[in-house]
Amino acid sequence: MADQVMQEQFTGMRGDIGGQLQLMWELMKAPVIVPLVKLGVYLSLTMSLMLFVERLYMGVVIILVKLFWKKPEKRYKWDPILDDVELGSSHFPVVLIQIPMFNEREVYKISIGAACNLSWPADRLVIQVLDDSTDPVIKDMVEVECQRWASKGINITYQIRENRVGYKAGALKDGLKRSYVKHCEYVAIFDADFRPEPDFLRRAIPFLMHNPDIALVQARWRFVNAGECLMTRMQEMSLDYHFTVEQEVGSSTHAFFGFNGTAGVWRIAAINEAGGWKDRTTVEDMDLAIRASLRGWKYVYLGDLQVKSELPSTFKAFRFQQHRWSCGPANLFRKMVMEIVKNKKVKFWKKVYVIYSFFLVRKIVAHMVTFFFYCVVLPLTILLPEIEVPLWGSVYIPSIITILNSVGTPRSIHLLFYWILFENVMSLHRTKATLIGLLEAGRANEWVVTEKLGDALKNKANAKDKQNTTKVAVKKSRSKIFERMNFLELGFGVFLFICGCFDFMHGKYSYYIYLFLQSIAFFIVGFGYVGTILP
Repeated sequence: MADQVMQEQFTGMRGDIGGQLQLMWELMKAPVIVPLVKLGVYLSLTMSLMLFVERLYMGVVIILVKLFWKKPEKRYKWDPILDDVELGSSHFPVVLIQIPMFNEREVYKISIGAACNLSWPADRLVIQVLDDSTDPVIKDMVEVECQRWASKGINITYQIRENRVGYKAGALKDGLKRSYVKHCEYVAIFDADFRPEPDFLRRAIPFLMHNPDIALVQARWRFVNAGECLMTRMQEMSLDYHFTVEQEVGSSTHAFFGFNGTAGVWRIAAINEAGGWKDRTTVEDMDLAIRASLRGWKYVYLGDLQVKSELPSTFKAFRFQQHRWSCGPANLFRKMVMEIVKNKKVKFWKKVYVIYSFFLVRKIVAHMVTFFFYCVVLPLTILLPEIEVPLWGSVYIPSIITILNSVGTPRSIHLLFYWILFENVMSLHRTKATLIGLLEAGRANEWVVTEKLGDALKNKANAKDKQNTTKVAVKKSRSKIFERMNFLELGFGVFLFICGCFDFMHGKYSYYIYLFLQSIAFFIVGFGYVGTILP
């Protein structure tokens, strides 16, 4: 009987497409859609609790570290390396500086100049510029810069390869094979936009010299262009939490954290023992750190040793960077989880920390719950009144997590609201990248170098070409607008706006306020009005 009534309804609505869609929705809602969304709610609440406990744990530990833990100089043996007239420079270890770069037109002079100005005996320092540039003009510029410093008595070598096999990992690995670095004990790595202070080595190397079980000393990043635009301020907030809390907690509790790929000093013997640089993922730095840690090596994070660098200020560059930073760890987790479980040199609780806290919660759950819960599941529950999300899961826990995340950058506390909306938008790309890494799909090993602008905008503004006609300018402007558009973000903006309208008319918790604001954030990013817009 019910089937006959339904068939009659469907026949009556045959000419009405809207009616047919509504009927299909009613047919699928109870047996399919509601159970799936309920499952999504349960999974999201579980992941939210995991993230909440993790953030709370790190918050408690960082307070204890700041109040009661000894500073690294007191926890480990550390004595300054003093200049000695009688000994000369013989008591200084030989240090290799590696500067990998790829088409770094705007910033190549910065890292080369900073490395050459390090306060370290010239005969105990080897500087290696690993240039994988494909632009012959830029290669010539970098080589000339190296020759200029070499003429001043600096031991600097310009190194190129026939191909870019292995990308950054391949360049670093190739650099360590060179005969002129065999006598080096330690290697400091700086990306092309990093500019260490002259005393960097004098503050970092003593940890490695006097503590034979330490393999890595990691410095904190600081950002010269954090105030360039709102997007760079958002990045600063996220990265400051990473350094202030995550790196500090890992260093203080387990002498382990992920190497940040730059602004760090490695013991070369530890690199070799761990199997050297590998290019199996896009996070070669984290890969090496995990493998060395599984062999018993310890790491030290120095929060007061800071190296200036540059944040990506265009949305395109930032999006590529986040894809690499999200896809790589997930892919590495897939490849190393059983190796970590079976390892017999590492204590049980350190394994738990690495697998659960470091990988599962921070690198996978954090991205997925942000996107699925706040941008998909919660909006869908607005359309399904029969599903209720408890307020502790939709409001209270997210609020506490957000407050805990803000401790890294107190000066930007007033931007916390914008940061939440922006992070939710970026969680779309991070979740997609995480799934690609876990499934090892097509773009799992895609490596796109993060573009840094340096003084490019300033120089272009000063050398503006005034001969362009208005017609050409308008044409370029229109093409730029279409290039900037991101249709995935626009689609989610429309979805959230529709859910917001439905909640405004029928909801009871006023979620529409959040939904409208979040849809605006998606629209802003979707139309490309975020970050520095290049002329």
